Amino acid sequence: MKMPPIHISLKAENIFYLLGIPVSNSMITTWLVMVFLISLSLITYTRLSLIPGYLQIALELLVGGLYSLFKEILEEKIDKFFPFIITLFIFIIFVNWSGILPGIGTIGVTEHKEFIPLFRAGTADLNMTLALATLTIFYVQYAGLQSLGIVYLKKFFDITNPLNFIIGILELISEISRIISFTFRLFGNIFAGEVLLTVIAFLMPVLAPIPFLGLELFVGFIQALVFSMLAAVFFALAVTHAEY
Repeated sequence: MKMPPIHISLKAENIFYLLGIPVSNSMITTWLVMVFLISLSLITYTRLSLIPGYLQIALELLVGGLYSLFKEILEEKIDKFFPFIITLFIFIIFVNWSGILPGIGTIGVTEHKEFIPLFRAGTADLNMTLALATLTIFYVQYAGLQSLGIVYLKKFFDITNPLNFIIGILELISEISRIISFTFRLFGNIFAGEVLLTVIAFLMPVLAPIPFLGLELFVGFIQALVFSMLAAVFFALAVTHAEY
């Protein structure tokens, strides 16, 4: 029996068009994750009780633990930025973990003798990680601007003397590089994990992938935590700069 070839694509494939807008396999997976998270939130909300069930206990432990962790970074600003940061963490970790579910990358269609998977982890798409990075860094700049007003822009555009002007340009480049770093760190780790699982499953499809599935669970968690922690650090730096 001839085995199908390994399908590895750096770019997310378009599955269909909606009102002229291409819908890729990574978008489909991301939408499914969003539906799951929204449903989980509604179920948890409707079942809130002073005597919590197992689901409420698990979520309270998760949110409470992350709140304590990020409070060490954000201190008195924690209540302002925590909702955004915890949303980032929960969304990213579930999108990361979606890539190891059965059928992700293996269920698809064949077009022009090329296999196209119907599902692909959202964070294995460069567009998704770029959008998350851009949103986060723009919110960081907004937070700094909101704390200090227009004076915050002096961080980047200080023409009082040549040295401050050069430092401001370097600061601006640094902010742009954060977007690039955020984007490729998350994308690279998740995409590399998908490639690894695909290759291992192709070579030894029975038991060999199991340890790597555990590794991908750990990597997915670490990448979500790193992304959200760096976001918290950037918020803290922006606000601290604004308070001087």
